[in-house]
Amino acid sequence: MRFIRSRKPEALTAEEILTWAIKNFHPHLALSCSFGAREGLVLLDLMHRIEPRSRVFVIDTGRLPQATYDLIDRVRDRYRKTVEVIFPRAADVEAMVREKGFNLFFESIANRQLCCRLRKVEPLDRYLVGMDAWVTGLRRDQNPTRADTPKVEIDAQHGGIVKLNPIADWTPEDVLKYVREHDVPTNRLHAEGYPSVGCAPCSRAIAPGDDPRAGRWWWESPDTRECGIHVGEEEAGSGI
Repeated sequence: MRFIRSRKPEALTAEEILTWAIKNFHPHLALSCSFGAREGLVLLDLMHRIEPRSRVFVIDTGRLPQATYDLIDRVRDRYRKTVEVIFPRAADVEAMVREKGFNLFFESIANRQLCCRLRKVEPLDRYLVGMDAWVTGLRRDQNPTRADTPKVEIDAQHGGIVKLNPIADWTPEDVLKYVREHDVPTNRLHAEGYPSVGCAPCSRAIAPGDDPRAGRWWWESPDTRECGIHVGEEEAGSGI
């Protein structure tokens, strides 16, 4: 596996990591962007400046708010970029809803994680087959489960490909500064008190001063608020 050898990844800036990754892995490299957090749009802008043909994908769970779809179209027009949209397997979602109902996720952590697994984790697993590397907007101060996120890692869960978290050490202020300086398009729900936007039923506005992730799966404790994409269910304290 090709890797950064000249310098330790933790000493590199986000732009340096992305430049290296694009040089070594493009076109088998893609950014995972939810279009519901500023971090993903910052990375999209950074990657586009380095390589206009850089790839970005979004997982459409079928429960996203209209504001997110509107942003995806804005990004397509602004950057003249194809956004690769990945969908869950319809038969799996149909069977889940038929058995457990549309709002199963409110009933238990196990149900919520099942919903996330079918709508988000399985589509991601399927998409990453054949990829050499992928990019995420994880930051260490987003959640207790992300405190030890490295800037570059080997993703054993997806066949040993490289997983890049170039802004792992950024603060919320760093993200906002980049957005403002480069006029990066963002989700309009941020202005309504949503610092992070996922599926519509599982996201809500927060009060000033609340933890930025408090609006995601707000009925659960902070140590379980992961969908399984970046932190496995057992690591997130699922209790299953």
